[in-house]
Amino acid sequence: MIVILNRDVKGTGKAGDVVKVSDGYARNMLLPKGYATEATDGNIRNLEKQKAIAAEKKAEERAAAQALAEKIKDISVTIKTKAGDGGRIFGSITSKDIADAVKSQHKLTVDKKKIQLTGPIKQTGELQVDIKLYPEIVASLKVIIVAE
Repeated sequence: MIVILNRDVKGTGKAGDVVKVSDGYARNMLLPKGYATEATDGNIRNLEKQKAIAAEKKAEERAAAQALAEKIKDISVTIKTKAGDGGRIFGSITSKDIADAVKSQHKLTVDKKKIQLTGPIKQTGELQVDIKLYPEIVASLKVIIVAE
């Protein structure tokens, strides 16, 4: 029997795959549990429409991420914090602090989870921080840390 998988099934396939399985496996396991639907012409057309919509949505997200990356590469963010002797700051600058600074200074929304820090920032100065906006799209943001 040929079925369309609704979810990933170990040893059978991933969600959205059209696979051929034994009749008993389909009737007793996949169909009753909702893991698959029978591969009729109408169901296959619906699957193709859903895949086309998903691909279009992915293309829009990629274009938006690319546009945001172009904006980010031209800007810099200044963060003021308390610092001691030698430029050593009290506490550390986190990805949340950088995301908040980008939002307040440039009105751009960046998810703090996408900001990639190699470690905590504990020194004043200037550095480049990578922001992974989308797979294969990474923007570099200039961060300037200044003592108050």
